[in-house]
Amino acid sequence: MSDYATPTSAVGGDFEEPPQVMARNLRVASQLWASATAFFFFAFVFAYFYLRSLNSQNLWHPHGVSAPTGSGTAIMLLVVVSAAAGYMAARKLAAGDAASFRIGGLVALALGLAAIVVQIVQWSSLGFGPTDGGYASVFVGWTGLYALFLFGTLYWLETLVATSFRSPKNTDSAAAAAFAFYWVVLALVGVATWVVLYLL
Repeated sequence: MSDYATPTSAVGGDFEEPPQVMARNLRVASQLWASATAFFFFAFVFAYFYLRSLNSQNLWHPHGVSAPTGSGTAIMLLVVVSAAAGYMAARKLAAGDAASFRIGGLVALALGLAAIVVQIVQWSSLGFGPTDGGYASVFVGWTGLYALFLFGTLYWLETLVATSFRSPKNTDSAAAAAFAFYWVVLALVGVATWVVLYLL
């Protein structure tokens, strides 16, 4: 029978939505949000290569403007490992293991927060600002907004983990799966960020 069958009547004349519908809605919403995020950061990829090709007055990448590759690599690795931990935690929850989800969720949260801390430390020691050429403006804008996306997604994870601690039997595996999908996509954006800003 279809998930969209006649809803069950509830108290007060309201209707209960089948749980399969909510799971599907969360999955589609996370896919749409992930697509929107990828296209959002594509604007920085375009800006990078466009300004680099123009190189107006040789100010694309002036001497002395250099991003620290070590801390950039650390940020990327922390986010990737955090995404892997979050993905595995969601898989454990789908299998009915809420305790492992809480542990994996806390690990993913800690690693993600560590990535943001490293990013803040990196900004404090850059030695250049957004007005120091095209590369500098792209770098500061890209990394700043990426850190903002990281923070917002980690807040989402924190709410899932906190809810699991408060009510272990009612932990929403569909919400955890939606988060895990988006977190993996955001980690892939982080890998692209690392390649473009630190390696090219």
